[in-house]
Amino acid sequence: MREVTSLEDLAQAAAAGDAKAADAIVRALADDVYRLSLRMLWHPEDAEDATQEILVKVLTHLSTFRHESMLRTWVFRISANHLLSVKQSRLEQQQWRFDRLANDLSEGIGEPVPAGVTSTDQKAIVEEIKIGCTQAMLLCLDREHRLAYVLGDVFELDGAAAADILDIEPAAYRKRLQRAREQIQTFMRSNCGLVERACRCRCDRRAGVALRTRRVDPRKLLFTRSDLLQGVREMEHLHDEAAQVFREQRLRPVRAELVDRVKAIVLGTRFPVVLD
Repeated sequence: MREVTSLEDLAQAAAAGDAKAADAIVRALADDVYRLSLRMLWHPEDAEDATQEILVKVLTHLSTFRHESMLRTWVFRISANHLLSVKQSRLEQQQWRFDRLANDLSEGIGEPVPAGVTSTDQKAIVEEIKIGCTQAMLLCLDREHRLAYVLGDVFELDGAAAADILDIEPAAYRKRLQRAREQIQTFMRSNCGLVERACRCRCDRRAGVALRTRRVDPRKLLFTRSDLLQGVREMEHLHDEAAQVFREQRLRPVRAELVDRVKAIVLGTRFPVVLD
């Protein structure tokens, strides 16, 4: 592979048949696509399926990339279109709404954590609860508003870029983002102790009920890992704007096996790159 200096260079090389360039594109973009998919679909398995489908679309359509935007923006556009139309995920099918989530969070606060749970395990459990709960908040938004919020307040894309990704006017995007922000902020200020100190519900106070009901399995965490939690601030110091709670989460990265699956799938297409 010739020396390249940007994702755009990699795209051009991959479209011309450079296997290593195609591999580099997948590795550079897989985490972003996965994190976006996870925020939209909640469950890691659903997010991995979507990520695989999106990356295959990216690799097999590189010849259509016209360099009118950054490659990452183009990939986000493909991702957005896919995630707005993909079949409902297992959690979306449960039709969560903010009032139902509020009632759910009011139950079991302060249940004791079972004996034998170590402080290290409990820290990971609490982070798992925080991520799972905030993911559920996003599911209370419809897909259009959820995507606007994730792009703007979680990925922190500027309004012009996000509007371009969604193929809507910047003014329309700003209104959509504002509506999503208001719903998330209103809910968190009324229910979440991470944002409003007066709220009873805090992630560490839900560890007991989460373990009892098996919503969290400390041996099989869905969203995080203990080794990712170095430097995470203690819960009582997290009080901040709602979006900051999302941005500070330590999500586990996409699995390497998914990248390998994408490469294997592309081998069976007309894509000119032979991946080895």
